[in-house]
Amino acid sequence: MTKEGQQKKLDELNHLENVERPRIIQQIAEARDKGDLSENAEYDAAKEEQGMIESKIAELKSMLANVRIIDESKIKSDSVQLLTTVTIRNTKNQQQMTYTIVSENEANLKEHKLSITTPVAKGLLGKKKGEKAVIKLPVGEQEFEVVDITV
Repeated sequence: MTKEGQQKKLDELNHLENVERPRIIQQIAEARDKGDLSENAEYDAAKEEQGMIESKIAELKSMLANVRIIDESKIKSDSVQLLTTVTIRNTKNQQQMTYTIVSENEANLKEHKLSITTPVAKGLLGKKKGEKAVIKLPVGEQEFEVVDITV
């Protein structure tokens, strides 16, 4: 994981523990004050949300306890690898896309961060600029050309 990725996870954990957890505890207390808990939908919803928050907190703590920080200065851009940014072109329709290959925990398609475990990333690993990769996707095989690689 990058230091940036680690910081995002730490920020998310901090928000859950210091904002969301107290908020949901307050909601549970307010719902409990309304009386009979057996038919209290507010109480049930708040308890369910509390369970999801606590689960996410435990997941983040576990992930952060086992994280390995990768020194980005040691990454080379001569081939596609973890933490490189690769621009590829679909050879069929000439559409270009740019992705950063990241760990599964940092993947986010909105930010163009592609998990190293995806078929596209697996198919591109080790490729050099100008090389082509035929990748098996749910829609069939697609051929991509590596246009550029940066760190």
